[in-house]
Amino acid sequence: MNLMTIIYFVILLGVIVFIHELGHFIWAKRFGVYCSEFSIGMGPALYKKTIGETTYALRALPLGGYVQMAGEEGTDTEGIPFERTIKGIKVWKQVIVMAAGAVMNILLAWIIMVGISMYQGVVVQTPEPVVSSVQSGSPAEKAGFQANDRILKVSFHNGKKVIEPDTFDDIIMEMNNYPKSTAVYTVQRDGQTLEIACKPTYLKDENRYYIGANYTPVVKNIAWYESFKYGTQNLLDMTTSIFDALGNLIQGIGLNNLSGPVGIFEITAKTAANGLLSMLSLLALLSLNIGIFNLLPLPILDGGRIVLTLCEKVSGHKMSERFESAIMMVGVVMIIAIMVFATWNDLTRIF
Repeated sequence: MNLMTIIYFVILLGVIVFIHELGHFIWAKRFGVYCSEFSIGMGPALYKKTIGETTYALRALPLGGYVQMAGEEGTDTEGIPFERTIKGIKVWKQVIVMAAGAVMNILLAWIIMVGISMYQGVVVQTPEPVVSSVQSGSPAEKAGFQANDRILKVSFHNGKKVIEPDTFDDIIMEMNNYPKSTAVYTVQRDGQTLEIACKPTYLKDENRYYIGANYTPVVKNIAWYESFKYGTQNLLDMTTSIFDALGNLIQGIGLNNLSGPVGIFEITAKTAANGLLSMLSLLALLSLNIGIFNLLPLPILDGGRIVLTLCEKVSGHKMSERFESAIMMVGVVMIIAIMVFATWNDLTRIF
């Protein structure tokens, strides 16, 4: 375990958590909500400083953080006017406060993507699904793939999932969802249509599946102002991929790809070796994932809290503290279960 990897890992998560909690904090203060503490990290406090009515803390465990707002479960509201609690402000303001953390994470991802495109002055685009070369000794070579084969269709999991790919990324994403099954590729070669069955191989050192049918990325020079267009397009493409992956997970597809802190640590170690731009790309990807994940309508997540708040508004009845606590406990159990499963996935991949 490299010390620098640990430092990079802590900084990576620290930035994501800080930006997320800063979003909540800025809008809570903007709407007059009393915030007793702004904390980065969990567990014992390493540093504390009180400025005005808020204590700013840095805690020992880098996994998480929080803004302690008056009116939240478990907070002391004695002596604090109701209109200065999170429950005492208008519902639309509550929604903004709850959503602000995730929005900040998404905004951070967008800024990084635009910045990288602007710095590089080029964009790398995935080409159409035409094989440029076949790696020697690879599953693709053994299956019979040849250079210039155009992939028209791919059938995964005994025909239960069939795609007509526009780019190689479409194939790679689905291949990772069905890594242990043999896929049937319909290819066009010299005016003929052929079917090639091929099963991917797992590369443990690179933590990925591959078949060895290579492609040549398209590199395009861009003006500085075009970086906004391509950065936004990258954000939208990644967002679509995340929602596709979530949809698959709900169906029980691609569960082997779910990663937790251990997997993120391993990815950080490999990414750090490739330089600052790679680390920034990873930061953008993780920040976008965290932002979208937090908006899911699950109890204890920001999205779940927004749904509960809106339900109270529509029904006209305030939720009992007992029921709210029970809902939050369900959310905690669900998150812990997901984390345990993801960590198990990580450990089985590594060892």
